[in-house]
Formats: sequence, structure tokens, C-alpha cells
Amino acid sequence: MTFAVYLFPVVFLLVFIVAAIRKVKVYESFAEGIKGAIPLILSLFPYIAAVNVLAALFEASGLSAKLTELLSPAFSFIGIPPEICRLVLIKPFSGSGSAAILADIFSKYGADSYISRCAGVVYASGETVFYMSAVYFAGLGKKAPAAAVGITVLSNFIAIAAGCLICRIL
Repeated sequence: MTFAVYLFPVVFLLVFIVAAIRKVKVYESFAEGIKGAIPLILSLFPYIAAVNVLAALFEASGLSAKLTELLSPAFSFIGIPPEICRLVLIKPFSGSGSAAILADIFSKYGADSYISRCAGVVYASGETVFYMSAVYFAGLGKKAPAAAVGITVLSNFIAIAAGCLICRIL
């Protein structure tokens, strides 16, 4: 066993020891923190619902398929396999949708293929940008997150291209 296996229980125990020394009521403090989270969850719900509905509409409307068809040659030119174009497009919107696409890619091409390795990199290195932006910016109350979202989408795309390049080399 490694040291990392014991790290979480030790940290957890240390928090309780420090709380006991400082005479902090741990359970009451935890409950008080949860009370503060409920209004935040209620304020986030409309944004999260909107992102989930838009992700479902993106896939169901055929826009995802059309964009995949249009962008495949450009993706191929920069080293991203056209077979994972659909995953690249849906990942910023939906984690569960991209997990389903990843499973399809694995079953179709095999888990050890170049395409599947690239798909794994796309899935693991990217983030559901629009979902996280909705959560983060709703919590802050900011109304103009366009620059931050644009930079995040661009950096995700650069990470995808670099990851596929590394998969090709290895």
C-alpha cells in the first residue's frame, strides 16, 4: 500500500483533532455550511438546466452531426481524427453525453486503437466548459463571461490537438 491511501483518513482525523482542541462543534459547523449552500443551489439550477437542455438540443437537432461533417476535414488537418469530432463538439456541453460517445468510440474502434486513445485524451483533458461556466458565473453573479469562456474553449481545443499529437507519437 502507498502513503496516498492513508492521506485522506489522516487529514480527516487531523481536522477533528484541531476542532476538538479549538472546541469547535464540528457537526453544527457542517450543518451551518450546508444551510448556506441551499440558496446557492437554487440560484444555480436555472443555469444548469439551460445548459443541459441546450446540450440535448444540440445533439437531437442534428446540428452536432452537421458540424461534425463540416469540421472533420479541418480537424483531420490539425491531427485530430475525424472519428472523434463529435466527442470534441459535445464535451464542452455535456459530461454524460460525451461519456456515451466515448463508450461508442471504444466499442467501435477498440480501446487500444489510436482513435480510442485520442478520444480518451479528449474526454479526460477537457472540461464541460459551458456547464462549469454556468455554475461559476451564476455563483459570482457576473453577467459577461464571454472572454473567460472563449479562452477556456480555445485552451481546451489546444489541449485536444496536443493530446492527439502525443497519442500519435506514442
